[in-house]
Amino acid sequence: MGGVVQTDARGRKTVLDACTEPCAIEKGMRMIGGKWKGSILWHLQDEPVRFNDLTRLLGGASKKMVDQRLKELESEGMVLRKVINDRPVAVTYELTDFGRTALDILDSLREWSETYIE
Repeated sequence: MGGVVQTDARGRKTVLDACTEPCAIEKGMRMIGGKWKGSILWHLQDEPVRFNDLTRLLGGASKKMVDQRLKELESEGMVLRKVINDRPVAVTYELTDFGRTALDILDSLREWSETYIE
């Protein structure tokens, strides 16, 4: 990470070794921290889920929002989209091996939230 704050004799603060690009935490948050992304990953942990079922599981998310987030997660290599029927079009989404690597983080976040946030 970086950044050490030093105070000179006059009380002025300077930062040594400041981040000039997003740090590892910020990069990780960009991957899983977008609205609904963590919840989508969480709901895909056990098995593939069809789009409409996933939208219902998320409750307050619009279909447009779910579609956007799924496209982002797919482009990041965390989610795999599979067409299971052409007419009518039916697709499922499932976690990739890379997507599964986020589940421990999400579980820790869930536990932290249940413990400290009302």
